[in-house]
Amino acid sequence: MKHPSEWPHGGYGEIQNAPRRYRLIDRKALMQLLGIGDSDRLGLSHLGWVEEALKIKRKIRESRWSESVAVGDLSFVKNVKIELGARAFGRNIISSQGGHELREHHVPYNDHFTLENTTLSHENRLLWRVYDEISI
Repeated sequence: MKHPSEWPHGGYGEIQNAPRRYRLIDRKALMQLLGIGDSDRLGLSHLGWVEEALKIKRKIRESRWSESVAVGDLSFVKNVKIELGARAFGRNIISSQGGHELREHHVPYNDHFTLENTTLSHENRLLWRVYDEISI
């Protein structure tokens, strides 16, 4: 997919064609933060920003948006964490780029493995016995 309009799940489609229900983006808060007075202007401005970014090939993934559970001001992110309840376990609020994020603590996958534990030793394996017959 070369254009954000092709992504089935994401903010682009929601900003350009706001759904009536089940919204991910608080459009009123977004317009307030951007200093934009109406929904049509938000869509046009957003479209222009995206097209400009694509022209200059600024196709880098910003982890703030792609790896966070929630992004916004501190009260919003705290509220999301409260609403998640037990599902927020292991997720922390961090400050970044003038806002806050709710994120999981990431440990690099390779940190879990060393040469000592890349293969199973004879003491740490279980052989399964598979029978063709089922006894009653």
